[in-house]
Amino acid sequence: MHRFFISPEEKNADRIVFSAAHAKQISRVLRLEAGERCVVLDNLGNEWLVELTHCEASSVEAQVVTRSAAEEPETKLTLYISLTQREKFEWILQKGTEVGVSVFQPIITSRTLVQNRKDVEAKYERWRSIIQEAAEQSGRGRLPVLLPALGFSEALQQAAQKVDLRLILWEGEVAATLKQALTRQPAKSVTIFIGPEGGFSAEEVEQAVNAGFEAVTLGKRILRMETAALVSAALVFHELETITPSGAAASSSARLQ
Repeated sequence: MHRFFISPEEKNADRIVFSAAHAKQISRVLRLEAGERCVVLDNLGNEWLVELTHCEASSVEAQVVTRSAAEEPETKLTLYISLTQREKFEWILQKGTEVGVSVFQPIITSRTLVQNRKDVEAKYERWRSIIQEAAEQSGRGRLPVLLPALGFSEALQQAAQKVDLRLILWEGEVAATLKQALTRQPAKSVTIFIGPEGGFSAEEVEQAVNAGFEAVTLGKRILRMETAALVSAALVFHELETITPSGAAASSSARLQ
């Protein structure tokens, strides 16, 4: 069933008046018709099953049928991703969203292909669109947050705030594994730093360890950064994930009169 994140302006009590962009997608791209149903979400933890009542190219409306709590992983995973080629970075955003990443934080390291954060400012609108499409397609209850790019030292300082487990992937680590770090202690929030194509420098890893991070390995293979990002995210949820209703929504579905 199709899912759409809507703005507050699109919902008025039990009636949904979709934006022009949504109307075009629903009527022209998806070719849905009056009488069909879809799901709308407010990105605050609420979702509604709705039935389309009016469906034209420029105007689509719907009536709420049921409401329920949107589901999200209990574990909050933040990926600090080194800026890289557009295709790779966008793939990480898309697949990371599907897996369950809560926050994407682009970072600039000594070896990233992008060294100036201003070089990517114009890409954020496209990146947020990729995240939203992936979230709708994969059944997410909330949109992952995409933050402005930070330098490596700034990122370490930011990550030190209220995080249960802070990890940095490094090919130079041969003993401590990601799985060991995840199973050693329960964690509701996990931060993982993903290095660029050339990896983190030894100096950067030392800086991270001094800031309270643990250097871990994904195994004997040297993985591409996009592979490492997805594998590490999947392992986090494999070990820790518990799906629970999120936000202020009701705990069970309720038919509206």
